[in-house]
Amino acid sequence: MTTDSPSAAGRTEPVIGRAADRLLLSAVRRTGGWAVVLVLAALGSVLAQVLLPAVVGSAVDSAMAGRADDGRITTCTAVIVVFIVCEVLSDLAAGRSSAAGTAWLRRAQLAHLLTLGGRATARFDPGDLTARLIGGAADAGAAAEAAVWAALSVLPTLTSVVALWLIDPWLALTFLVGMPAVVFFLRSYAQDMSVLIARYQKVQGAIAAGFVEALGGMRTIAAAGTTDREAERVLRPLPELSGLGHGFWRAQTKVAAQNALLVPLLEVAVLSVAGFGLAAGRVTPGEMLAASRYAGLGAGLGMTAMYLGRLARARAGGGRIREVLAEPAAAYGTGSLPAGPGRLELRGVTVRVGGQTLLDGLDLTVPGGTSLAIVGRSGAGKSLLAAVAGRLTDPHGGTVLLDGVPLPELSHEELRGAVGYAFERPALLGRTVGEAIALDDVAEADRPRLSRAAAAACIDAFVERLPEGYRTDPREVPMSGGEAQRLGLARAFAHRGRVLVLDDATSSLDTVTEFKVSTALTTELADRTRLIVAHRASTAARCDLVAWLDGGGIRRVGPHHELWALPEYRAVFRPDPPGGEHGPADEHGPADDHGPAGGDGSAARISPAEVGA
Repeated sequence: MTTDSPSAAGRTEPVIGRAADRLLLSAVRRTGGWAVVLVLAALGSVLAQVLLPAVVGSAVDSAMAGRADDGRITTCTAVIVVFIVCEVLSDLAAGRSSAAGTAWLRRAQLAHLLTLGGRATARFDPGDLTARLIGGAADAGAAAEAAVWAALSVLPTLTSVVALWLIDPWLALTFLVGMPAVVFFLRSYAQDMSVLIARYQKVQGAIAAGFVEALGGMRTIAAAGTTDREAERVLRPLPELSGLGHGFWRAQTKVAAQNALLVPLLEVAVLSVAGFGLAAGRVTPGEMLAASRYAGLGAGLGMTAMYLGRLARARAGGGRIREVLAEPAAAYGTGSLPAGPGRLELRGVTVRVGGQTLLDGLDLTVPGGTSLAIVGRSGAGKSLLAAVAGRLTDPHGGTVLLDGVPLPELSHEELRGAVGYAFERPALLGRTVGEAIALDDVAEADRPRLSRAAAAACIDAFVERLPEGYRTDPREVPMSGGEAQRLGLARAFAHRGRVLVLDDATSSLDTVTEFKVSTALTTELADRTRLIVAHRASTAARCDLVAWLDGGGIRRVGPHHELWALPEYRAVFRPDPPGGEHGPADEHGPADDHGPAGGDGSAARISPAEVGA
């Protein structure tokens, strides 16, 4: 989360950190008991590790006293076996818990993203979301292992102090003199790594965002010959990423050097005091050997530093996932729709995008069973109005009602079952073409319905030519933009709802196919309320009514042939002359089906047949 003021950042970051920690704890609870196994196995490993010096020292004293057969060698062997078994079991539990935690985080994030819909890509870049979903979840999923070992790494230090005290209090006091430096270095390392890892993941997300954007524009890049420039743009954050990577190595080298300096110094100091104790008869040779091992075990920074780094990475990944999950999704009610024709009402609808008001107090009523064309210049808010009509986005003000019920009061299933959509660039979801149309497994009883929808969308002949017909995998079928768009239309036509919204869903169709689809909309689908974002005059002419969108509101509503008498309305369907004050006629270039321009530069009138369609 970014803020403009340092004070605001100081207030916000701890909140995000606590929320991320709660998210990681939730992921740990979803490990199916492997986190508990990890704790027990790791604890057993650590206890065996701290018992081993005492057992070995005792065995040495026993051997030197001529009592090698008193069972101490057997005890030493048993401790070593327990240590090995616990190490193997902890590695297995760590892998299984990390996999389970990562899977849960990815499912939670993906489900939330799909619930957010278009709000997700408005708030986050798709490439950055991919990086969070893959890399961030993997880092956060390892939280159980990192937290368990980071916490248990303190145990050898504490037990070493106790063991040294039991051998000789002077040994413990000598060891404790050097511990403040160890704690200071560990704390400094953890802080440095937390900052570096958070920045590293953020820069990784920026590179991923640029890469995904470049993939989406590959044809444009190739046609423009700007490959090198685009590669440079995508990889522009790479020097910063490299600097952060070098920062990791510097922090790790620093802590390794401190470890290499402090541990031998503490060992020498403890052994020196132990030597005096041995000479004075307070310490036995076996205890001196154990003391040297406890000094190294208690002061070792290597494992602690490594797991603190992993924990910092897990918390940073969890924080990035938490940012996504914190984006509020639309709340749905529990209501249902009464029987009705699909009357749609927009009352005082206001929508702002990027601080700009695109729809301002818009009022519109669409009678049930009416086909309504939404027309307007580029940027007028046509697609935004289409999204508001089916609650793909919520207005900042005003209300949208379907058959008298406000859309937010409807349950998710009721709303999505009542309103179907077709888009300019449909996503063909499903394992087969049939599933891509039905959005579900295709039952034999549904095939006639799918066939009728495909015929209405003029895609049935194309599907029948496929190797396995409706059972063909759509990913294995090369499709033109028009063919993909017709499959999207077939999916919308197969929808059983009472409202159908077409958001520029015929832009890639040729004129003949567009005429056939429009005919199906006005005949076979006449029982539904149809909202059609129209860029062609012929499309608008075939609808019952036209809503002319201009200046954030509805300028006029009426039949196309009546509005066509207005020069300003006709201008919506033609490109502006060079240097004109208006933009292009639509987002995809000038309309191509309303005939040549007249001698005065105005668009020629469409035929009476088109007006009456």
